Amino acid sequence: MTMLLGLTGLSVRYPGARAPALADLGLALFEGEKLAIIGESGSGKSTLARAIAGLLPPGSRIEGRIDWGDGPIPRPGRDIGYVFQDPGGSLNPLLSVGRHLTEVLRTHLPLSPRAARARAAALLETVQIPGPAQALDAYPHQFSGGQRQRIAIALAIAAGPKLLIADEATSALDVLVQAEITALLRSLCDAKGMTLLFITHDMALAGQLADRIAVMHAARMVEIGPAARVLQAPRESYTRSLLAAHLDLASPRLVGEPP
Repeated sequence: MTMLLGLTGLSVRYPGARAPALADLGLALFEGEKLAIIGESGSGKSTLARAIAGLLPPGSRIEGRIDWGDGPIPRPGRDIGYVFQDPGGSLNPLLSVGRHLTEVLRTHLPLSPRAARARAAALLETVQIPGPAQALDAYPHQFSGGQRQRIAIALAIAAGPKLLIADEATSALDVLVQAEITALLRSLCDAKGMTLLFITHDMALAGQLADRIAVMHAARMVEIGPAARVLQAPRESYTRSLLAAHLDLASPRLVGEPP
């Protein structure tokens, strides 16, 4: 497999923080793979994603190396797409969906206004927004939460990035919509040959989507391996504790039947 990026001794400390948010992390990410990063809140998952995407806040102290494969350093928005937990962070309520998409497309690609609008409608169709041509003239508040996340995904993939980062992109959605968004991410990456970095605290979603799973704890990566092996035969006690704490629809009842 061809390596997309390699991290060596990567550490991040936020301005004014006493402890690092990420400590001495090493990782290889390969072209076309789907890697899930799991761990509790504050473990360093999102810091890792933002360090890779160049989205750390000003004044952050970074040590170590991020080495990309052959070619120039990727450009955020063009070569790296990012989907945030809250689609409201990607969508301006004062702009139509079409305006959002055509602005991204024309910033990164040599498209005329008409071609950009046609591409925008095609993107909405790709992420399964009903009536894509009409949806271009609608505003974010006219869509459900799941639809807004689909539109945010369309924005992230608009310029054809090599790497798509989904940072807790399903955690604010209900279970059924989570499954739909996860399936959409999988199909998009397979169809377009994108590499996916999927940040989540949900072990079940990680197992459904990822080729490999990396486990974060207290700013460090404590385990990484094929998804099936990490879920079925974890080597670290912290990973076993995450699995033991996980509840899903197949978990046994915790409260007995009413009398």
